[in-house]
Amino acid sequence: MRLKTLILAFMGSLLILNPASAQVVVDVNKGDIRPMPIAVPEFSGERGGDISKVITGNLERSGLFAPIPTQGMDQTHLDIAIQPQFETWKGLNAQALINGNVQLENGQLKVDFRLWDVFSQTQLLGLQFTSTPENWRRIAHKISDAVYERLTGEKGYFDTRIVFVSESGGRLNRTKTLAIMDQDGANPSYLTDGSYIVMSPRFSATSQEITYMALRPEGSSIYLFNLETARRESLGQFPGMVFAPRFSSDGGKVAFAVERGGNSDIVLMDLKSRTTQRLTTDPAIDTSPSFSPDGNRIVFNSDRGGSPQIYVMNIDGTGARRISFSPGRYTSPVWSPSGDFIAFTKQTGGSFHIGIMRPDGTDERLLTTSYLDEGPTWAPNGRVLMFSRESPGAEPKLWTVDVTGRILRPAPYPGAASDPAWSPLIN
Repeated sequence: MRLKTLILAFMGSLLILNPASAQVVVDVNKGDIRPMPIAVPEFSGERGGDISKVITGNLERSGLFAPIPTQGMDQTHLDIAIQPQFETWKGLNAQALINGNVQLENGQLKVDFRLWDVFSQTQLLGLQFTSTPENWRRIAHKISDAVYERLTGEKGYFDTRIVFVSESGGRLNRTKTLAIMDQDGANPSYLTDGSYIVMSPRFSATSQEITYMALRPEGSSIYLFNLETARRESLGQFPGMVFAPRFSSDGGKVAFAVERGGNSDIVLMDLKSRTTQRLTTDPAIDTSPSFSPDGNRIVFNSDRGGSPQIYVMNIDGTGARRISFSPGRYTSPVWSPSGDFIAFTKQTGGSFHIGIMRPDGTDERLLTTSYLDEGPTWAPNGRVLMFSRESPGAEPKLWTVDVTGRILRPAPYPGAASDPAWSPLIN
């Protein structure tokens, strides 16, 4: 699949108030987050209604905003050059208002929007985006990101994609296909034909490239796949099974596990020279490496202590130390983009959890509990996690949860899916 070329022109801020003067703000650090009532009436112009619907969906799914139903609005297609009638929006209990205008000029789609504080009757943000008409959804995601950042103080995560494993068929003849979609479930496409099993796809943090494991009857291989050029290449042949690949923080290396004779170790490959370095030599199962954002450390999973636990080591394999000590089995650790947390899957008794802890093992929090939750992946802002959830007798589905554990909901993909990986923000 080729990523369409996007010409996204940022025309500058028309008016941005000092954050300290804004009266409308979502405090994401409060213990009890009440979604902010926000009005997103239909934008005027071509695709205006579609764009406003995407913005509304993004903000609602974040759990931080409560969009006002459009059925109760007396005003839509507001003129961005005229100040809104704030008393009308106060009557609907809206604290913030987004209005916009869409124009098609010289083959380009130009979208202007404004963000208003209804109660102080002030404009908080005014931006213009220009792109080709087929990229209207990306403009909607860019607007969502801008609004999210202005009202929460944190970066948005809506202009992103999810790569995952799409599943179909019975348990004895399961088809697992590499798939990709926008973070809101739109534009799903399939990158492999289902003739072999695909596992553990992972995004590069620096480019639109993924790595994944392919399992065939003759063995396993690790591939790189460039989403812009559709170029696919193998990392080479290895004695034994290879699995659990992940890019380094700078995108120049891939770490993965190699299994031989019941023992697996973590190997680091330089993608330019294709030289490899064995990082672990313990007679145990070492797997699931994930790099710290600064590239200096790797978190991984090992049963060298008798059960699967989380360890952190230096990038050269030295200084390995265990950081998980509470009762339970820990797997699939992944470092957050900001470096302040490590997410993981944990099994305690008959339940599975998605949890987070500090890189030194402190402040452990379990965010979810179910029959089977596994495989967390971080949104690029480090606020939201996606994972797969399976109920007894049911197919796996994608879910999201925020770092407080309070905002838990299914992801907008209707089919069976597992092993998600979140992209960085698209440039």
